[in-house]
Amino acid sequence: MQQAIAFYNRSSPEQDFLFRKALEQGVFREVHDSIHDQVKELILAQQPIEHLSQEKLEERAKDLIGNNPEAYGVWVYYPWSGRVVHLLDETDFVAVRTIRNKIKINSFEQELLSHKKVGVVGLSVGRSVCTTLALQRAFGELRIADFDKLELSNMNRLLCGVHEIGLAKTDSAVRCLWELDPFLKLSPFQEGLTERNMSEFFLAGGKLDLVVDECDSIAMKFALRRFAREQGIPVIMATSDRGLLDVERFDLNQNTPLFHGLIGPEEDLPHRIKNDIGGLTMQILNRERISARGKESLALLGKEIRSWPQLAEDVYYGGAQVAWAARKILLGKDFPGGRYYFDADEISGTA
Repeated sequence: MQQAIAFYNRSSPEQDFLFRKALEQGVFREVHDSIHDQVKELILAQQPIEHLSQEKLEERAKDLIGNNPEAYGVWVYYPWSGRVVHLLDETDFVAVRTIRNKIKINSFEQELLSHKKVGVVGLSVGRSVCTTLALQRAFGELRIADFDKLELSNMNRLLCGVHEIGLAKTDSAVRCLWELDPFLKLSPFQEGLTERNMSEFFLAGGKLDLVVDECDSIAMKFALRRFAREQGIPVIMATSDRGLLDVERFDLNQNTPLFHGLIGPEEDLPHRIKNDIGGLTMQILNRERISARGKESLALLGKEIRSWPQLAEDVYYGGAQVAWAARKILLGKDFPGGRYYFDADEISGTA
């Protein structure tokens, strides 16, 4: 299981003592302190119009930090790397880190997004979704579920180090996101999404506002949609082929058929999940609209190739599409459910 990061507020004598003790004992293998530069960014963020000379900016930063710079802000310890990093406190850190979101995401919208709960199931395209949402700070809590471990073959599309091979995908994702922003609220489900933990994933600590489906299991795709529909939670899915994006607005209409009604009578699902996974998959993807390379790949599945192919360009393109749609939905924009194709090959005529 993922080790938690630790925070030290060195303005507290007790926490300063613990920090010094850990430093003396060699717990911290690397110490990173760029607080002076961060404070200068904070000053410029608070006064974007005022022109300050470099000398004046340095002077204001020193005044703000005071005579005990170690006690300013917060120190964050990352146990998996042994690094400890000196940062602005949470409010100032978030303000500076999101300053270049404005005005594409304005202050009111950023605050609104900070209270939203998002679930992501599956961490291939899902990893790129998590990263994009986190970069924009487009959630208040992120719940991520995947039972799998990183394999070398995942690294054609997942940005991680070779030292992480064999690490749980949830742990790898959490480490990446906390190294980006230690104040993010992340809730990993390392066993993946199951019938047993479905209620906890969707509802514990407050109902999800949105769920992103990027899991491989057809049975779980249907199970999570049924639960989401019962709870009135929208579902988004990118498919890494022809820029396909599915948006199911169960929050607007709880009578919406699963997968836009493409899979036929829902009462037949238990039998078909058991006996006709291939047929269901074809109906979900719509055989007539799969790319030529996608059709070729499907014909070779289980013969010459092991799984549905995914390129990094498709995964990151899909992750950006999902994050874009998620932001629209979370902010209450008029975004109808449906199936959308953002096919770069078709648009450019290079298929």
